[in-house]
Amino acid sequence: MATELSEQELALADVRQRAVADLEQIGTTEDLEEWRTRYFGRERGEVSAILKGLGKLPPEQRKAVGQAANALKAELEGLMEARGQELRAAERLAALDRERLDVTLPGRRAARGHIHPISQTIRDISRIFRLMGFQTLDGPEVETDYYNFQALNIPVDHPARDMQDTFWVVPGQILLRTQTSNNQIRIMEQVRPPVRAIVPGKVYRHEAIDASHEAMFHQVEGILVDETCTMSDLRGVVTRFAREMFGANRKVRFRPSYFPFTEPSAEFDIDCIVCDGKGCRVCKYSGWLEMGGSGMVDPRVLRGVGYDPTIYRGFAFGLGIERIAMLRYGIDEIRLFSGNDLRFLRQFT
Repeated sequence: MATELSEQELALADVRQRAVADLEQIGTTEDLEEWRTRYFGRERGEVSAILKGLGKLPPEQRKAVGQAANALKAELEGLMEARGQELRAAERLAALDRERLDVTLPGRRAARGHIHPISQTIRDISRIFRLMGFQTLDGPEVETDYYNFQALNIPVDHPARDMQDTFWVVPGQILLRTQTSNNQIRIMEQVRPPVRAIVPGKVYRHEAIDASHEAMFHQVEGILVDETCTMSDLRGVVTRFAREMFGANRKVRFRPSYFPFTEPSAEFDIDCIVCDGKGCRVCKYSGWLEMGGSGMVDPRVLRGVGYDPTIYRGFAFGLGIERIAMLRYGIDEIRLFSGNDLRFLRQFT
C-alpha cells in the first residue's frame, strides 16, 4: 500500500515540476490560457485527470491522494493567478508605450476640406446678385404640376411641356421640378411687391447623359417685380452679372426667344471668354456663348398670384450653374461635377 501511495505522489510531483517549469516560460496571456487548458482543462487537463481518477483508487488511498491533488491544484492556481497579473500589467505598459505621445515631434497637418466647385459658383452668383439687392431663397425640389407648369402659363395640353422630359412621382400631379421657375410663383404668392430674389437649386430632366447634359443639374432663377421695371433694367442686371462673373469687358447680346411665362422673351449670350469673340471651338466659331433665358413676366402669371398687371410689372431670368462653372474653370465635361473623383475636386482647393 505504501509503495502504491508513493507512486501517486511521484506522479503528482512530476506534474507539479512540469507545470511550474512551463509557467515560467509563458510570455503572453494567450499562452497562459493554453497552459491553464493543459493542466486544468475539463476534458484533458492533467490535474483534472488525476482528480477524476480518485474514484478508481482503493478507499484507504483515496483520502491521502485526494488531499495531495487538491493541494497541488490550489498551488498551481495561485501561481497561475500571480503570473497572469504580471503578464496583464506588462501588456498594459506595452500598450501605453505604443500610445504615448512624443510632444517634441512636429505635428501632423490636418487635411483641409474645400468647397465643391458648384457650391462655390452658387456662392459667387448669390454674392453678385446680393450686391444688386436680390435675396437668395430656396424652394422644394419635389413639386406639384400646378407650380411647375400650370401657374407658369403652361397648361396640361401646352406643347412647351414636350421640351422638358419630366420625372413624375405621381403621374400628372407630383414631379421632380424641371426648372427653378416654379419658385417665381411661390415667392409672389407670399410677398407683395417690390420683389427681388434669386433661387438657385437642383432641377431634374429625363435626358440622355453626355458631356454637356445631366439628368440632375443646377439652375438659378431670378425675379424682380415692382411698378417701374423694364426690359432695359433686365438687360442692365444681366450685363452687370456677366461682367462681375467673367470680367469687366464682357459684352452681352439679347436674342428674341419664347418662354410661356414671359412676354417679350429673350435669350442672352456673352462674347466668348476663350477667344474674346473672335471665334473658336468653344463658341463654335460664332464668337458668342449662350448663357440663359429671360423676359418680362407675362401679365397672366402676375394676375394668377394676385398682382394687378396694370400696376406691377416684372422680369425673370434663368441661368445654368454648371454652364457658368464650366466656363469659369475651363471644363468641357459636365459629368465631372457629380463624379466625386478626388483627383478632379482637389484642383479647386
